[in-house]
Amino acid sequence: MRIVAGRHRGRALAAPPGRNVRPTADRTRQALFNLLEHGRAAADGSAVAGAIVLDAFAGSGALALEALSRGAATATALERDPAVAGTIRENAARLDETARLKVVVADASAPPRAPAPATLVFLDPPYGEGLAPRALAALDHAGWIAPGAVVAIETGTKEALEAPSGFETLDRRAYGRAAITLLRRA
Repeated sequence: MRIVAGRHRGRALAAPPGRNVRPTADRTRQALFNLLEHGRAAADGSAVAGAIVLDAFAGSGALALEALSRGAATATALERDPAVAGTIRENAARLDETARLKVVVADASAPPRAPAPATLVFLDPPYGEGLAPRALAALDHAGWIAPGAVVAIETGTKEALEAPSGFETLDRRAYGRAAITLLRRA
């Protein structure tokens, strides 16, 4: 697993221990960032450049670190497993991004109150457990999602995901077993 583009392009990332984490494939991550930087989510400029990022269900932290590599201002990685959160810290240190990436050990389905809302949110919950809608609502309620924020949700291709009230669907694409849905907060 590597950073795909930006100032850290080609740099390797460590994978979390165990088999409970399914990192977003490099090719899927590249396609997602193409949509964020050049698709409907980027109608008035890149959704990544200067963004305040939340990476929920962060796993390795690859999405947050990719965003930082591509010009995001700051990022928060939300991960409930302390051992996995340690891998995120290790990856941030490896890329010299510890000052711009904060790691919070918490469940995205019951998050703490946000210190500041994010303008770009990544949700990559385990497939097939129906966690995306519940986590999206919980994060929104806890103040993690700014008005106008872009939310990128990765689910399995067979999982239906409707935009909840207050969100508009911008795009949905399938990449192998993964589906990426982009939403915008009203």
